[in-house]
Amino acid sequence: MAAGRILVADDDAAIRRSLERGLRLSGFSVLLAEDGPRALEQLTGPGADVVVLDVSMPGLTGIEVCRDLRTRGDETPVLMLSALDELADRVAGLQAGADDYLVKPFALEELVLRIQALLRRRPAPPTPSDLLRVGPLVIDEATHQVKHHGAELHLTRREFDLLAQLARNTGIVLGRDQLLDRVWGYDFEVRSDVVDTFVSYLRRKLEDGGRPRMIHTVRGVGFVLRIQEIPEGRGGA
Repeated sequence: MAAGRILVADDDAAIRRSLERGLRLSGFSVLLAEDGPRALEQLTGPGADVVVLDVSMPGLTGIEVCRDLRTRGDETPVLMLSALDELADRVAGLQAGADDYLVKPFALEELVLRIQALLRRRPAPPTPSDLLRVGPLVIDEATHQVKHHGAELHLTRREFDLLAQLARNTGIVLGRDQLLDRVWGYDFEVRSDVVDTFVSYLRRKLEDGGRPRMIHTVRGVGFVLRIQEIPEGRGGA
């Protein structure tokens, strides 16, 4: 029995053949696409359990394909492949909604392990009653909507997951490695500055209009969400 259906989209025919052969030998069913439009076409049918996207494909880049999937509400796990190990490229892929990022060249064994990790970490569909209330925040885990003081906050998928993880642990400091594991599902040592980048995105949105800081840095440890009650008549620091 196949371990899962994997869509591999890469404009390099040699890479497609190599990954198809290796993934099939690892027990996966494999779909192939040579560019972004063909990848989206493949996903309109039975779809895939994990999508492996090359970042720099012609026509539509892997980042654009991933963004299109997330815009249409498709939460299929996405693993991005890139020849560049640049933080900006990695963050762009994750900000578009990707779940993992692997730099070429890589060992097939590592790709297989990462795919297996993504398959294990697929969340169960939440129930409509999954509301998380923390101070002025109302987080609906069923619809991925967030309201801050009653106003809707527009977050990307990863921003939402990061905020929900911090909110579930209000007052508890979470280390960068913990957040990488719980939010992105990494089973491997990766650069933790991705967490700092996404915390900065969240802060900009949460603190828009001069609202007080909710996500605090604990130097040398990680991040914590705290609800600060400001006494009437006093301004925030």
